Amino acid sequence: MEKLLLFLLLSLPVIFLSWRSLFNMNSHGYYRFFAWEGILWLAVNNWRYWFSNPAGIKQIISWILLSIAGYLVIAGIIVFKRKGNINPSREDKYLFGFEKTTQLIDTGIYKYIRHPMYASLFFLTWGILLKNTSMVSLVVALISSVFLYLTARFDEKECLAYFGEEYRKYMSRTRMFVPYLF
Repeated sequence: MEKLLLFLLLSLPVIFLSWRSLFNMNSHGYYRFFAWEGILWLAVNNWRYWFSNPAGIKQIISWILLSIAGYLVIAGIIVFKRKGNINPSREDKYLFGFEKTTQLIDTGIYKYIRHPMYASLFFLTWGILLKNTSMVSLVVALISSVFLYLTARFDEKECLAYFGEEYRKYMSRTRMFVPYLF
């Protein structure tokens, strides 16, 4: 019962952040909300196991995945802020202010992958899962991963609509989440 209450309480900020896109299935924010909720569910259910059996193979792999997640989000945000030419007046009510870039970013981490921040959420999902794996949490991680993939696909549709052919060329020379692979 306490896990459910904690999940519901922590869902409130996620709902608040996602409110604008919750009713627009054509917005990447719609799918991101469900991915965030899956990650939140995993975190609430696995927080007690965060430091249990620290030398175990699952814990070591988990920390590696979580470190990669941290690196990707930090690298993505740094380049995003430096090169994105953020314009708060860009018209798209479903975007957060920091997402309102007017310059296609294809340097730094974005030279290799198009979605480092969503990739970080993939690594976060699977890193949290490995803290305490169960069949239910595995299903939640898989569902969350599907929603992250859909988030990236809808984000790409939005970027194609805004940046046009320049983004299409960018897509042909980069991978979505993992350099040189996927």
